[in-house]
This record gives sequence, C-alpha cells and structure tokens, in this order.
Amino acid sequence: MTDVALRPSSDPAGLATTVARALGRRALVLVGMMGAGKSSVGRRLAARMGLPFVDADNEIEAAAGMSIPDIFEAHGEDYFRAGEARVINRLLADGPRVIATGGGAFMNAGTRAQIAARGVSVWLDAEIDVLLRRIRRRSDRPLMQTADPEATLARLIAERYPVYAEAALTVQSRDVPHDVIVDEIVAALATHLGVARPDAPAAPAAPAEGSHVAPNDGPQAQRGSAP
Repeated sequence: MTDVALRPSSDPAGLATTVARALGRRALVLVGMMGAGKSSVGRRLAARMGLPFVDADNEIEAAAGMSIPDIFEAHGEDYFRAGEARVINRLLADGPRVIATGGGAFMNAGTRAQIAARGVSVWLDAEIDVLLRRIRRRSDRPLMQTADPEATLARLIAERYPVYAEAALTVQSRDVPHDVIVDEIVAALATHLGVARPDAPAAPAAPAEGSHVAPNDGPQAQRGSAP
C-alpha cells in the first residue's frame, strides 16, 4: 500500500522539494540487496521530498493475497519474479513517487529498461558484513533459508552487483543514521538532474573527497568504499 508523505521532514534550503519537482513524472527507484535499507531509507526520502512512498514487495503481497515466502513456497521463484515485474511496471505508471524494490527486481532486463525510461534508479550499495548484520534480524527472506546464509549472500552479491551498477546513481549504505543516507541521495539527485541548491548561486560542484556517492556510467562503474 502506498504511504503518502503528509509531513515532509525539515529541508531548510528546499533542495529535496526542488529535486522532486525536477523529476517531473518520473519515479525515484531504490535498488539493491536485501538488507540495504531500501524501505527504511525510502520512507524518509519520500517524506523529505514530499512524495508518496511505496514498497514493491508489499504491493506484490497485496496483489497475490499471500506473503512473499508463501508465494515462493507455493509457486516458485519464476512465478514470483513475473508478478514482481508486472507490479513494478504498474507502480512506474502511477507517477512520481519513491519506490523500494526487492533485491532481485533489477535483475530483470525488462524491468531495468522500464525504470530507465520512467524513473531514476539509485543503488544502495552495502558491504556483505553490513548486510549480514541486518538480514540476521529477520527470518522472512526466502533466498536466505539455506544451510550457509553467508555463502548464499556472497553468491548473490557476485551475481547482482555488476547489474546493480547499471543504476543511474550509487549511494553507499552503511551503519549511519538514515538521514545521512537521505542527504546523500538528495545531493546525488540534484547533481544528476542539474538542480542547484535554492539558496546558493549556481556553480559546478566537484564530488568531495571520501564521498559515498557516485554516478554510474554502466556496469563497470567503480563502487565507493565503506569507512
């Protein structure tokens, strides 16, 4: 179900709302591994930008009338992925919003093409130790129900990270307050969209040394390093 951001958090300079206007009819789509923080960061980002937030996994469960683990068990992963692609296409057609996608959604070439055409994608890139700490807090990850979750996660990272690197932007997800990640996403979007901070003169800005934000030029884009 879509969460409408009724009370955006403080944005003194108005940069986040300016970025939201610059998106036009496009959606902002967060991609990355399970545990990267797409939903928790996405809700705060939507509030900051004054946009609706929607979690694609929640929409899939609502459409199917069953939980994602139950979908996997009853119908298998291929069935789930087909439904996931349909749901994301529908969400993209609904106009500007922040969409948190499931970990495997961006692996679908058709979904990537739809996101590129109707949205701006941001990869929340996280190191394996960060992901493991977060994933172990939950037991509802179907792909992690294995004898060796760490090995499974390492395999998924090897498969998925080169594809995630096709996202328009990369922001490093790490153990800092969510608002720090939100700030970095907004700043990266402003640069990507050519939006100047409303209270500052327009000027080209170079990335700060040690920044955890990077534009992606394709699958070979260099990943930022975690502190």
